[in-house]
Amino acid sequence: MNKSKVPSDIPVGIVGLGLMGSSIAVCMSLAGHPVIGLEPMDGQKEKSRKRIQAHLQTAYNNGLVPNPPSHYLRNIQLASEYENLKDCKIIIESVKEDQNIKFEVFRRVDEVVSPDAIITSNTSAIPISTLQDAVSNPQRFYGLHWMEPAHTTRFLEVICGEKSDLEGGEYLYSLAEFWQKEAVLVRKDIRGFIANRLMYAMYREAMFLVEGEYASVEDVDRACRNVAGFAFPMMGVFRWMDFTGIDSYKKVMDELFPTLSNAKAPGSLITDIVDKGGRGVFNGKGFYEYSEGEKELWEKAYTKFAFEIRDLALQYPHDVVEKMKEEKKSKE
Repeated sequence: MNKSKVPSDIPVGIVGLGLMGSSIAVCMSLAGHPVIGLEPMDGQKEKSRKRIQAHLQTAYNNGLVPNPPSHYLRNIQLASEYENLKDCKIIIESVKEDQNIKFEVFRRVDEVVSPDAIITSNTSAIPISTLQDAVSNPQRFYGLHWMEPAHTTRFLEVICGEKSDLEGGEYLYSLAEFWQKEAVLVRKDIRGFIANRLMYAMYREAMFLVEGEYASVEDVDRACRNVAGFAFPMMGVFRWMDFTGIDSYKKVMDELFPTLSNAKAPGSLITDIVDKGGRGVFNGKGFYEYSEGEKELWEKAYTKFAFEIRDLALQYPHDVVEKMKEEKKSKE
């Protein structure tokens, strides 16, 4: 595969400019890509423009970028017609998590882009092997799983489906460096990919503990924040076990694994909330109750946290010890 690794030579099309799509558009623009943002829903384009501009302004205010929003907005063209995507070399779909809607998007994209254009989905759970059947040349189809906000978080999963060309996945993996991501490459398709499988295992156990009255929602959250939330941003799962004594983990696993939840369906805790119309901060009813205006305060706090944790994480990349060894060697 002989593809450019110069962002300015790689036009990127983004289909769907909602919350996630807008931040992906910002990420691509900050990396130097020409961006075509396609918002096919009537009346949504102006909302998307304001959202993108707000993201850029916040990034500028927090020192993430050296230039004001107008500098990066020049790289972003908003459109309503699929024909505008015809020259894009990478397409990123970011529409509703509905397989039928995604299939229609890929059919429309496939009609206008070149046969070798890379097509990707920002799905969080639908198997890439299923989605790639919606396009011709399915070997050029991949998953790109982001975390909100895409322009500040370091997370990105590049997922290969059964028919994906691994070399193309490695190409996207290499581009992720320009996107300021510490990416992971999922070489074989599996439902939920890596991050969601790990997270949903934690969600299941968390609900099991509350449903069994072992702990409150608040205390489970505190435990997560101050154990996994403390160590994992730097080390991850396997490094942490190495660092704290892998042999002791094996002993605990022998006794603990048989007691962990293996429920095959969501329990009453979340089912009761959702059945009563609960949507979390979006309508004030979830595992916690939220007063009017509290959603905006949580969004403000999370935005501030996202920038601050990014600055901290950048000081401790995956190869931090290798860099320390090199620095030590250079001083000897």
